[in-house]
Amino acid sequence: MSQTLGRKVNLYTAAQAFGAAIPPIIISLGGLVSMSLDAPHDLMTMPVFLFNLGLALSTLPAAFMMSRYGRKTAYLIAASMGLVSALLSFFGIISQTFLLFCAGTFVAGYYAAHVQSYRFAVVEGLSAERAPKAISRVMIGGLIAAVIGPQMVVWTQGSLAAQYAGSFIGQGVLALLGFIVLLRIRSDGPAQTVKKRSSNIALVDLLKRPAYTVAVAAGVVSYTLMAFIMTAAPIAMVDHGHGVQQAALGIQWHVLAMFAPSFFTGKLIARFGKAKITATGLVLIACAGLLALQGLELVHFWGSLILLGLGWNFGFIGATALVADAHSAEEKSLAQGFNDFMIFSSVALGSFMAGVLLNSTGWYSLNLTALPICALILAAMLLFGRTPKAALNA
Repeated sequence: MSQTLGRKVNLYTAAQAFGAAIPPIIISLGGLVSMSLDAPHDLMTMPVFLFNLGLALSTLPAAFMMSRYGRKTAYLIAASMGLVSALLSFFGIISQTFLLFCAGTFVAGYYAAHVQSYRFAVVEGLSAERAPKAISRVMIGGLIAAVIGPQMVVWTQGSLAAQYAGSFIGQGVLALLGFIVLLRIRSDGPAQTVKKRSSNIALVDLLKRPAYTVAVAAGVVSYTLMAFIMTAAPIAMVDHGHGVQQAALGIQWHVLAMFAPSFFTGKLIARFGKAKITATGLVLIACAGLLALQGLELVHFWGSLILLGLGWNFGFIGATALVADAHSAEEKSLAQGFNDFMIFSSVALGSFMAGVLLNSTGWYSLNLTALPICALILAAMLLFGRTPKAALNA
């Protein structure tokens, strides 16, 4: 009996919940573990940076694995690597070896690169009208992960003699649960040749297609600006007289704003269209920057972070749907792999540059950078973002 759509979506949502719960553990504890291991001060954020770098560098290999061996096999291997990464980090902590801990966070990026592609996997075989709702449903798994990941840290960080080690055992448990869920997904097998021209697919052909390049650019900007501002916000809040708890609460509201709209984003896309919702996301990100420029009170920081989360949700989910609509079946591995490579390479760079720019130019200047970038992508969407679907079959 073929797997029903509802079952497929539910399984990918569960896999997303377990897989996406791992990055909050690494992001929350990376710097603290570095301190406990007496890492050099300049390298305190290295574990988090290496996680993002591992994710970015793994996007194209992940696409190759899915194309060569099928999604299910690739996902099971990746979940296994998630367990390996947890063990490396755990042994790095208990052996007081900073490099081993960093190796664990880097390997975790390989698993995360596959988790990011669940949103594409769920739409395969769906009509263009049903795809946005399926993507939105899977992204709800991110909302669940936003609760599971931090709570795993709270429950486990002091559970063993070596502080924080228990949280990485928890990371391994999450990877194992993800593996069990993925076992229940129907095997798709290696990607099949759909047309004779598939052997001649080249990235340049995709990049010549305005609908694809603009969709990728929209996703890159939505995700990178979100990470760029979010990374700097807690530091800026504390620097301007707000408490650590207030900064943490601001991030909590931000994460909720990122994922809670997924309950209805798909319906909004179905009603208003992918491009309009993506553009709305970019406008909201720009509004977040504008609000941050109005002052340094708590309301300005929190309000900006909430708008930033909403903008990311609309911009990223909308852009994902646009990317899925802008390539043919035989192009999916290359198109989706390149899209994620661009996004997460930019996110890694943006996360690194946020601290640099905050220290050198300040919070206001950092937010100002978002405005022209959003305006540029909105103009590109208006001018070049519409290409007939017939072009896919040209």
